[in-house]
Amino acid sequence: MPSQQAPSPPRVLIIEDEPLLAYVLEEVVRDAGFAIAGTATRLPPALELIAAGTCDAAILDANLAGVSAGPAALALTTAGVPFIVLSGYAPDQQSRAFAAGTHLQKPCRPERLIEVLQGLLESRR
Repeated sequence: MPSQQAPSPPRVLIIEDEPLLAYVLEEVVRDAGFAIAGTATRLPPALELIAAGTCDAAILDANLAGVSAGPAALALTTAGVPFIVLSGYAPDQQSRAFAAGTHLQKPCRPERLIEVLQGLLESRR
């Protein structure tokens, strides 16, 4: 009889310019049973990771060291990847590039982040 493999966990891309926060997000996401598809602290590597097509969802900061992450949001939208915009900026302070994302305000409780992430992935199925 062939053995059945457990499905692989959803892969989450983290795009966050603050290294400590990126690390904390990785831990929260892993502890919730997700895999990390990659972590980017700047826009060019974020766009490369998105183009690689290896993520099922993303957590995205709207501002990466003074540079808008709007191009990353547009790339995720084009790729059909659901994403959370985790930002200190309110949604009405962000460009339309982030419109397809689900907005959460920093600071955000880890439980709330995971709840929203799970909802995004379930709605994608």
